[in-house]
Parts: sequence; structure tokens; C-alpha cells
Amino acid sequence: MNRSSPASGLLFALVSASLYGFNIVYARIASFAGASGSAIVVYRVFLMLVLVGIVAAIMGKSLKAAKEERGTLILLGVATAFVGICYLSSVAYIPVTVAAVVFYTFPILIVLASPFVEGTRLTPSLLGVVAVATLGVALVVGPAFGGLDWRGLALAFGASIATAIQFFAAARCRRTGVMAKTFWIHVLVLPTAALISLAAGQLAPPSSLAAAPFAVAMTIGGYIFGFVLQFLALGRITAVAAGIIYCTEPVVAAISSALILDEVLSPLQIAGGALVLGAIMANVVLEQRRLRDAPLVPIAD
Repeated sequence: MNRSSPASGLLFALVSASLYGFNIVYARIASFAGASGSAIVVYRVFLMLVLVGIVAAIMGKSLKAAKEERGTLILLGVATAFVGICYLSSVAYIPVTVAAVVFYTFPILIVLASPFVEGTRLTPSLLGVVAVATLGVALVVGPAFGGLDWRGLALAFGASIATAIQFFAAARCRRTGVMAKTFWIHVLVLPTAALISLAAGQLAPPSSLAAAPFAVAMTIGGYIFGFVLQFLALGRITAVAAGIIYCTEPVVAAISSALILDEVLSPLQIAGGALVLGAIMANVVLEQRRLRDAPLVPIAD
């Protein structure tokens, strides 16, 4: 970790989170014009593969994956594909603000699953965080449940589950370098996303993205630049600092959807969203306390 440039790391993380927040708003605009979320995922992954290959060739970086981690990389790639497809597709059925809040329950899912996956002990503090987050989601979804499409809620929650799986898989994939990991994840995401799009009848030719060129460009560009800046940030600041900053993503999504899409939340829903964000940040603080005295584990560059 480069501790000499924490300010740039904080800036990279903030810009990355903001790009991800804008990304989902423009995905909804693109869906209105007929560009499906799954098709956008397929083409943005293809573009990411091309860019990573070019950068690796220029920098002379190895794209070899550690043999013992290939199975984990497969799980990581499939989970990553489901995250993108489910999250981007959810906003075709529900408002961005609701999709963002439901999606951001994934830190709570990680807490609940950690005793079974990693043997972590659930403390009263962690259970309190889960309770607050659950209440927050109920407040956001409950008042407008009659006007929400169950498919959008299921897709957003599916993206949350896939993200939790992604985090657990990534924690077991430490020997493969970052660039190689990025490359192979997207190699796996591409056919997975294509198969899902074909099964759903949504794999349209690239020309279909011309229905909303600006929105599609913002969606794909937001993902690519956000992804790159995310890795740059994590090389300069702690994961906890980055985690707190990335809690701004749903806030940016809510604000931008209100400004761009004229979406409106009731005061009760806003309070629910605030509870979820508060629970996420409290969870990050609790995790930092748990790991404060834990030994550092080297991660491949």
C-alpha cells in the first residue's frame, strides 16, 4: 500500500463511487429507450477485456492465474456477472433509489453469512446493525410496495446476494495478481452474461445500443473508469476508508436520479435509506475494530 498518497486515494475512491452512482441512473435511462441491462453488461465486459489486454501488454504484466485459485476465480467471475446483470436490469422495473438501497444490503448479508462461511462470531453490535438495516429496507420498500414491480426487487436483491458471494470468493483469491484477476474475471463474465442474455431473449446486436447512445456511453464509461479508479484507490488507502467512501454511491444514485429522472422519495423512505447507510457505515467501523490487531496477509500485486 502506498501510504504517501492517501489524499489521492480518497479522491479516486470518491470519484469511483460517484461514477458507479451515475452509472445506474443512466442504465435506467437506457432501459427506457430499449437497451437492456444484460446487453450493456455483455458489451462493457468485452470492452474491459480489450483494455486490460492492451494495458497488460504495454506494462509487461503477467495474466497468469494461480493454479490453486482457478476454481475460486470461476465462482468470482459468475458472481460478478450476476451482480452487473441483476443490478442494471432491476432499474427497468423499479426506481433507482429503491434499487440502490435494496442492493446495498449486501454488507449485512456478509455479516449474517460470515459465521457459516468464515466462522466469524456474531456479536450483539453486529446483530444490531443487521436489525437497523432491515428496518431501513422495510421503510424504503414498504410505503411504495404496491407501486413496485416484484421483478425489480428480486433482481436488486439478487445482485446483493451475488455481491456477498463475490466478496467471500475474493477473500480466498489472494495469490493471483490484480490485473490477472481483473482479466480472468471478465473472461468468465463475458460468456456467463451472454448466456443469461440469450436465455432471457435480451442479447441484441451492438447496434441496439444506438437507441440511447449517450446513456449507454455513460453506463459503460462509468463502469470502466469506476472500476479502474477503485483499484487505484485501494492501493493508496485502507479498505475501511474506501468502504466508508463507497457508501456515497447510493447517495449519489439517489441525488442524481432525483435531478435527472425526477424520482421522488417520501420522507419515510428517505429516513429508511438513511438508516441503511448508517448501518453500513457502522458495520465498517465494527469490522475495523475486529481487524485492528489481526496480522496482515500479503496480497498479490
